[in-house]
Amino acid sequence: MLSSVGKSIAALILACAIIAAVVLALGASPGGVFAALYEGAFGSWYAAADTLVKATPLVFTGLAVSIAFSGALWNIGADGQLIAGAIAAGAIGPYLGGWPRPVALGLMLAAGAAGGAMWGGICGWLRARRDTNEVISTIMMNFVAAQVLSWVVHGPLIEASGAYPQSMPIAPSARMYMPIEPTRLNPAIVLAIVLAIGCYLLLFHTSYGFELRAMGRNRRAAAFFGIPIARLTIGILALSGALAGIGGAVQVCAITHRLYEKFSPGWGFEAIAVALVARLNPLGIIASAIFFGALDNGSQAMQRAQGVSPVLVQVIQGLVIMILLAFDTSAWTRIRAELFARGADSAARGDTGARAGA
Repeated sequence: MLSSVGKSIAALILACAIIAAVVLALGASPGGVFAALYEGAFGSWYAAADTLVKATPLVFTGLAVSIAFSGALWNIGADGQLIAGAIAAGAIGPYLGGWPRPVALGLMLAAGAAGGAMWGGICGWLRARRDTNEVISTIMMNFVAAQVLSWVVHGPLIEASGAYPQSMPIAPSARMYMPIEPTRLNPAIVLAIVLAIGCYLLLFHTSYGFELRAMGRNRRAAAFFGIPIARLTIGILALSGALAGIGGAVQVCAITHRLYEKFSPGWGFEAIAVALVARLNPLGIIASAIFFGALDNGSQAMQRAQGVSPVLVQVIQGLVIMILLAFDTSAWTRIRAELFARGADSAARGDTGARAGA
């Protein structure tokens, strides 16, 4: 765990150093750029609350990616699964007026989980029964989900006036509130943390999690020892989709209160970076999502204060991932082993010299 955290921190520091060199070469102040980024993300209570709001969907989708990747199932479809969950929640939300708030919220989250689980489960079934590459199927299902969303907000779920391509607003009883004005902070972040803890316990303290990780390490060996690979594949991708789908339902309940086109700015794709920086550890995903949420939230302030494009944030994210992948290559392993060996030799020679001097 410590070595994994160390790699993530080292990748972040190295990425920031590279960006600082580029910013300096462009004639800007690296210190000013990073200070503006921090100020935009955490410089005030409102900014910090908004960072948590931006981090919330990344926790849900990051958990979805982490669970699937831990089983060596490359789920690139968290964005589509989030949209499917949002569609399911947005479809029932307008009809929950008069229901007690806990029941209405429970139904919204259950609908989101069901929508996402169905979307992910389809890809799991294709992988288990038809040996379809899940990378291809999950990517393609993203586009299908986006088109379904476009269809429903122009057709069956369009608002009563028909003037705008958006759904009817959900009932007030189905909305999440937290009495902290004027921020958008809501109880969803608490739910996200609870689910992260639950996913950690599932992965590392249950037989199901052991089977999942065993399949991720070696699928053939897991099958040889009796682990039901096909059933586990479908279950993992359905669970992964359910987590992303809850994230979509939460956005409808707490933030947008309705569906519209371009519902997701790409949370499911950014979640891949979140999960990799967290080294697929569900608890680490909380910190990783807050980091990426801070980058997203601070980018506009960075542009206003320093005139630096917010696209720089995406460059930082990409560099962190590339450096982490480089750290995991066999070449880096050999370099690290060589450096360790040289350090040990130097220490041994120093100890021998000290004894000879004595």
